Amino acid sequence: MNPSQRLRRLGFPGEKPTIQPSDFETYLKLRDVEGITKEWQRDCEKWIEKYLDFVEWKIDEDKTPEYFQKIKASPVTYYRKKALQIRRFLQYLKVEWASTIKLPSETFYSPKRVTKQDITDTLSFFENHPYYKQIKALVLLGSTSGLRAEELYQLLPENIDLDNRMVYVNHNPSIGQTTKTGRSRVSFFTEETRLALKDYFDYFNNGSNLKELFSPSHIHRMFASSKLKVKDLRKFFSQGWERNCGPTGAKKLLMGHSGDVDLNHYNAQSNEDLKKIYDNVAIHIIKL
Repeated sequence: MNPSQRLRRLGFPGEKPTIQPSDFETYLKLRDVEGITKEWQRDCEKWIEKYLDFVEWKIDEDKTPEYFQKIKASPVTYYRKKALQIRRFLQYLKVEWASTIKLPSETFYSPKRVTKQDITDTLSFFENHPYYKQIKALVLLGSTSGLRAEELYQLLPENIDLDNRMVYVNHNPSIGQTTKTGRSRVSFFTEETRLALKDYFDYFNNGSNLKELFSPSHIHRMFASSKLKVKDLRKFFSQGWERNCGPTGAKKLLMGHSGDVDLNHYNAQSNEDLKKIYDNVAIHIIKL
């Protein structure tokens, strides 16, 4: 029985249909199958559940605008995220009026400019930190590989090939590794990053007491006082690549971009091709 059939059979004539917890659980399982990150799934679950509590788990066309008005005080980007997830859930339930819910346009976004000086200043900021080896490895890897923050947090030691300066970005939800596009890919890193990673691995494997390479909660605490955040490292890679006149198609492949016809249908670069291009562009932070 599909969601619309379940809703039609619930309640008396004229009564607002009830949303069953089982409908919500099934929806969350389907989102999980999509391969979204656990953190994003928790956010979506929380936002939808708060909405359901407000409407008392009913399909309520009158109270829904009231709830949207209530959360509208949030910044536009955050409001859109919450509202879109609620609308998506209502559309899953085949609620006819869900498509009439209109949201404000995205606010203009001016990208943050991140320079090599910002990266070196961040390394200097953490120089005396007890976990400096871990921080340095993370900062250099993020700056020279273009990985998303979530992709860095999910890395396992076996995903990093020091000999070939290659990092495997896997989409494997069964072990907690996901990518935004749902596809696995590779990227590369520089020689100075390789040395920093080697130094960190020696520390990680010999009495560091760290269970994960880059645990997000641990990293977030350390970077709370830093001007530069982990998500800014990817910005530096993208901007640095353009400053060095690197080919955009190769950058998109390394960074895991999607939605590009040329990228999806024509740009068939091998790992060897990409590594040659990567080394020619040469985004270095520390001169060896």
